[in-house]
Amino acid sequence: MRLIVGYQATPSGEDGIALAAVLARTLDAALDICIVLPCERPVPSKAPVEVAYEKILVDQATEWLADAMTFVPEDISAEGHLLFDESFAQGLIDIATERDAYMIVVGAASDGLLGRHAIGSVTSELLHVAHVPLALAPRGTRHSTVGRIREITCAVGNRPGAEALTKAAYDLSAKASLPIRLLSLVSIDSRPAGADTSSKATRERDLAKAEDNLSRARSALPEGTAVTSLVAEGSGIEKAVTSLDWHDGDVLMVGSSRLGQPRRLFLGSTAAKILRVLPVPMIVVPRGEGDRS
Repeated sequence: MRLIVGYQATPSGEDGIALAAVLARTLDAALDICIVLPCERPVPSKAPVEVAYEKILVDQATEWLADAMTFVPEDISAEGHLLFDESFAQGLIDIATERDAYMIVVGAASDGLLGRHAIGSVTSELLHVAHVPLALAPRGTRHSTVGRIREITCAVGNRPGAEALTKAAYDLSAKASLPIRLLSLVSIDSRPAGADTSSKATRERDLAKAEDNLSRARSALPEGTAVTSLVAEGSGIEKAVTSLDWHDGDVLMVGSSRLGQPRRLFLGSTAAKILRVLPVPMIVVPRGEGDRS
């Protein structure tokens, strides 16, 4: 099994390698650490200045890649790759296809809060076009002492079509013998416009729907799966997420938005809200071909 790591010579790049190492150790996987440079332009005769600049760029990237390899723990197998593509994200997607990778891993943007997520341009593009799960490392992951994933929390939505997510959660659980915590979020801001947000009947209906979502998700898992479930409630999605107990070694898995294309990622509004306050890594799973809209 292989994991693709999108590396840039920043603390964010180190965060991505740190999370990838934890995932690799948990899954007995190998890493492909990748730097993507812009494609060389097919100019018949390049000026000496252009040639010199491109050589400097390649030499510098080669040094960065060598530095990146030093961040990989000794017990993890890793290869470094210097790729060329007009798009950093597309370069990662192409090598993920070529190497039949299980997942792509990236770090948060450098302007995020410590211990939280922030989406940069590369991550944003990956979240719209990647065909494999995308693991996002919170800022500061490089300082973590976590060795392995402890538990998978799987956020079960309130719309049909979560088969790809529950299958991916079980797949990861089975590969690494990890327990699954199924999660359903209930919040006032997720209720339809004009709905009575304060009545007891509305709250009870929402909680009952959340429990039904969890029950259906549990029934989709093979018998014998180590699974627990809970409903988290708050005035908003963010409040519901922060009301939970999160531990070192936890990861949250969410499904791609129903607005995305099948077998592609698309971060929906609920997942984006979760991402802003989530203190642990998030893994976004592409929609399945049979998921309904």
